[in-house]
Amino acid sequence: MNWNYESVTDAELAKVNREMEGKDALDVIKWAYSTFGDDLVYACSFGAEGIVLLDLISKVKPDASVFFLDTHLHFAETYDLIKRVRERFPTLKITIKEPALSLAEQAAAYGEALWERQPDQCCHLRKVEPLASVLEGAVAWLSGLRREQSPTRAHVQYINRDDRFRSLKVCPLIHWTWEEVWLYIRTFDLPYNPLHDQGYPSIGCAPCTRAVREGEDARAGRWANTGKTECGLHVAPASATRSNPKE
Repeated sequence: MNWNYESVTDAELAKVNREMEGKDALDVIKWAYSTFGDDLVYACSFGAEGIVLLDLISKVKPDASVFFLDTHLHFAETYDLIKRVRERFPTLKITIKEPALSLAEQAAAYGEALWERQPDQCCHLRKVEPLASVLEGAVAWLSGLRREQSPTRAHVQYINRDDRFRSLKVCPLIHWTWEEVWLYIRTFDLPYNPLHDQGYPSIGCAPCTRAVREGEDARAGRWANTGKTECGLHVAPASATRSNPKE
């Protein structure tokens, strides 16, 4: 089978997803690296799911390519975690991918604090465009999406056609629960972001992330009170993604 976005059929994707049912995450990762080799990249946010995937990946391909999308707006705890992960997994090739625009350049072109006025546009500039650059030429990428996370992710498959980046997206953790993620982290004593212990189940950029209140959805702290639920990496492209820079 010719595994790439252009040639793989929906029937072929459905077949391999049926074959994956009953297999564990490590099996899916083994299949992915066996199938795609160096054409598979992992874009890691260093959340709890990301830490689990890093450990599993290290067992299959210790020198795997891992990219972190540095928006320049992450919490200090996130940057510190990356240092600890480098120490724990020294052979993983962790690359920091930055946006084309610095925060000052973005402010000059689009206005100050774009994330407050146009969060979709800010995410596009600082996350979607950098990942598009990372995935240019790559056939597939790994993601820590879980079906339990949100309604928009409830139907994600192990292997998905990614229309935004015109690639294939592999999601080994789709059946994992939040409790299972943390059982794995604690069992293997993996480093993790201490903000998770302070009410932050989902951690993004500091200006757009708050702690979750009791009874709220796990992703309620992301872009709170904006109606926004995704950064854009995991949704199909809209007809018009970019807005015009300020005059």
